[in-house]
Amino acid sequence: MQQKPILLIDDDQSLAELLSEYLATENIKIEACHDGLSGLQKARNQDYSLILLDVMMPGLTGFEVLQALGGQHHTPIIMLTAKGDEADRVLGLTLGADDYLPKPFNPAELLARIQAIFRRIDIVAHQKAQQPVSCNQVTLTPATRQVDYLGKHIELTGTEFEMLHLLMQQPNQVVSKEALSENVLNRPLAKFDRGIDMHISNIRRKLQLHGKEDCINTVRGIGYIFNSGNSES
Repeated sequence: MQQKPILLIDDDQSLAELLSEYLATENIKIEACHDGLSGLQKARNQDYSLILLDVMMPGLTGFEVLQALGGQHHTPIIMLTAKGDEADRVLGLTLGADDYLPKPFNPAELLARIQAIFRRIDIVAHQKAQQPVSCNQVTLTPATRQVDYLGKHIELTGTEFEMLHLLMQQPNQVVSKEALSENVLNRPLAKFDRGIDMHISNIRRKLQLHGKEDCINTVRGIGYIFNSGNSES
C-alpha cells in the first residue's frame, strides 16, 4: 500500500516526533515544518494527502497560512490549536479548514479524524470514477465496462479498459508508465517491462480498426497522453 504523505506545520518539535512515530504505523508519513512561512511554501509546491496546521506559530500564524492559500488549495486541512475557543474554530473553518482539533489531543482521535477525511475522499473519487467519460468522440462507461467511438462498440480486455479510463480521466496530460503500472496492474513498474507498451498498442489497434486514429500520443521514456482533440490544447 502506498504511503500517504501528510504535511505538519507546527512549531512543537516534540509533537512532530510523536505523531511521526504514531502515524507511521498506519502507513502515513509526516513531513514537518516548524514555522508558518516554510509550511506555506511546502503546501504550495508539493502534493500532500492532508495538512495538519497549528494556529500559533512564529512567522505566519495558521490563520495567515490559510488566508495565503486562499481557495487555490484542494488538500484537506485539519487545524491544531491550544485554544479551544469557539471563535477560533469558526474562523478556521471559514478560511477553508476541513476540521479542527484543540490541543492537547489524543493521537488516536487525530488518526480517526484523518481516516474519516480519507474515507470521504475515497468515496468521492469512486463516485467520480463511475461517471461516463467522453473525449475526442470516444465514450467510456465504467458501469457497463463499455467503450464506444461514434456509436461503434470497441471490445477491450479488463486491463485495456482500465488503462484507457486512466488516460481519458486526464486528457492532454502525461500519464506515466509508473502510474499505469501501479494503478492498473497493482505493481511497481519493473525495469525493461514492456507490458504497458503492449497494452497501449492493443488499445490503439482496436480504436484504429473502428476508424479512430491518433488519440493516444507517446511521450518517449515517460508515458502516454490521451489527446482531447481540441485544437487549442
